[in-house]
Amino acid sequence: MKKQPAAKTVILGIGNILLGDEGIGCHIARLLSEKYKWNNVDIVDGGTGGFHLLSFFENYSRIILIDATMDNKPVGTVSVIQPKFASDFPTALSAHDIGLRDLIETAVLTSGLPKMQLITITIKELQNMTLSLSPEVEQAIPKVIDSVLQLLGESEQLEK
Repeated sequence: MKKQPAAKTVILGIGNILLGDEGIGCHIARLLSEKYKWNNVDIVDGGTGGFHLLSFFENYSRIILIDATMDNKPVGTVSVIQPKFASDFPTALSAHDIGLRDLIETAVLTSGLPKMQLITITIKELQNMTLSLSPEVEQAIPKVIDSVLQLLGESEQLEK
């Protein structure tokens, strides 16, 4: 019998901060954790992914994923989707140990999927050995944070 996750949300930032813009998900997770505290929301820097992230699919009823993508949109474009299938996820960036699609397909087979939303930020390229973000991606940060706040909406109460 499948264990039912607690009615809790995790905001999961994915990426490699050593590759510039590719690490935007991790940067956003850090910024959110510094600025906000919610009663039923955990914020996690998921790094470069990997199968160790599967536990989040088992332990949370809702996941908000934040990741960079190279989807041929203008650099800095923020997109919010509610994926239902692994094919709804952007193709993997080479910096990840495994791609989000691989992770989702494994979660479906092992534990099932919680409610998920994906926020992507379009990047131009992988940059080697830099912690800096491009100006276009850095300018997208407030829109990403606004998107997270809108997704959480009234369902989560900020701690006082």
